[in-house]
Amino acid sequence: MGELRAYAVLLGGKARSMAAYRTSFAIELLSNLGSTVLDVVTVFVLYRATAVVGGFTLAESLLMTGLTAAGFVLADLTVGNIDDLKRYVRAGTLDTVLIRPLRVLPQLICMDLPLRKLLRLAFGIFVYVTALVANRIHWTAGRVALAVVAPIAAAVFFGAIFVLTASLAFWWVESGEIGAAFTYGGRDFTSYPITVYSDWFRDVFAYALGFGLVSYQPALALLGRTDPLGLPAWAGYAAPLVCLPAVAVAALVWRTGIRHYRSTGS
Repeated sequence: MGELRAYAVLLGGKARSMAAYRTSFAIELLSNLGSTVLDVVTVFVLYRATAVVGGFTLAESLLMTGLTAAGFVLADLTVGNIDDLKRYVRAGTLDTVLIRPLRVLPQLICMDLPLRKLLRLAFGIFVYVTALVANRIHWTAGRVALAVVAPIAAAVFFGAIFVLTASLAFWWVESGEIGAAFTYGGRDFTSYPITVYSDWFRDVFAYALGFGLVSYQPALALLGRTDPLGLPAWAGYAAPLVCLPAVAVAALVWRTGIRHYRSTGS
């Protein structure tokens, strides 16, 4: 309980500092909303040229886009600031975190409270719920459970990717762009039906790395559609479990990096 109170104090201090500059905070809220809105607008622009993309209609694709948006922004809101680890390693700031009697990862997460991303999360959830309604899904107990669990599992999966790619800074400080290729690149990949991608690219990202299980497979299960690529119907219901190996790998790499960290001496 003492440790939880310490994290609460860190978060409370950050919240108070943000509340002290209300105009700046309001501007950040609105400006952060733009990136998620553009992701959705891109889907509409794509469908102006054709009614079907990769075998899916606009409403069906929006379900995947909304699921990804809700999951990714939730992950970005909670652990996305771990991207700053490379800056902490370079500046030696991580040393001050390590000497405190608290866990390192929660401390780093509490060092920034990205409330400016709240509107993005609200918009992502709005798109997801709207897509669920627009597709007139035949609801069963399994689909209700999947509709709730899928975006949470997507957030856990993307959160694991954030931690995993940020951990590269323990060995390679300038690894930021590599990490972005898997975090933001993964978000873009999962925002569309994976049938639109070439075979080799789909095999690597969708199946080998698991991104195809984030939104595409759950969306198929919710829609009651057969997978054009041949996976069985139960794959959509099992897809959220992909977050478990992702978390295990991220935890292993994180712990290895912490154990082998050497101070910059700055």
